[in-house]
Amino acid sequence: MFSEIQKVTDKAMVFLQKKALSALYIPKQKLHMAMNNTTAPKVQLLYDLCKTTFTPSGLSSSPSPQPIHKICSLLDTFGPADVGLKEESPDDDRGHGFFGLNRVTRWAQPITYLDIHECDSFTMCVFCFPTSSVIPLHDHPGMTVLSKVLYGSMHVKAYDWVEPSCIKESQEPGCPQVRLARLAADKVLTAPCGTSILYPKTGGNLHCFTAVTPCAVLDVLAPPYREDLGRKCTYYVDYPYSAFGNGAQISNGKEEEYAWLAEIETPDDLYMRSGVYVGPSIRV
Repeated sequence: MFSEIQKVTDKAMVFLQKKALSALYIPKQKLHMAMNNTTAPKVQLLYDLCKTTFTPSGLSSSPSPQPIHKICSLLDTFGPADVGLKEESPDDDRGHGFFGLNRVTRWAQPITYLDIHECDSFTMCVFCFPTSSVIPLHDHPGMTVLSKVLYGSMHVKAYDWVEPSCIKESQEPGCPQVRLARLAADKVLTAPCGTSILYPKTGGNLHCFTAVTPCAVLDVLAPPYREDLGRKCTYYVDYPYSAFGNGAQISNGKEEEYAWLAEIETPDDLYMRSGVYVGPSIRV
């Protein structure tokens, strides 16, 4: 009798052990995915999201804004270390303050461009600005751009074109015509802050960056600049509305919210150099 009870008990123990082990078992594929999700660097997660969101013609066929919001939420968590950077001291000897230099002197400061990844669908890159350096007013034709300030403070001035377009002949030398635009942003962004998004026709598609302190910006551009497909980077200079305002009708807002933009050649004193990206590598 005891031996029979012992056999039943042994079978019960084996059954319970197998059940416990099965509860702990994770299929190899799921385990691999879980490990990737917990150990993958943020820049890899950003690449993966961009790859599923963007196409060579811009956004994927899905009209839902949810993918963009996912990328935005991920970018909100980025800091300098996530792309291999160390925050620069605001007390560098090149800084003269945002208003302490004229435009030409500010442009003489070098800006470092770090290429993280570029393909037909999107570009991931970082711009590192010394104090008072400037990327002048420029556009992003047909592009969606997400920008995240990683450290420091940056002044952003941005416009969107007024539609339908309002174009006037200019009397300024070298500027045959000007086009009316409305101010979308004129503010200072200081890290940590949220991600900024601009779209082809809204959100400040034309913008100018000026470093108030040493700062760095992580950009995602989708699709990338490509001149043969009509995505050429064009630079502009802005004039007050009053300079050419006679006869132009403003339907919304005040005159101070509008400006005339004139196309210019790429500034000769835009000083930008390429650097080496030393952050986490991306598995493509």
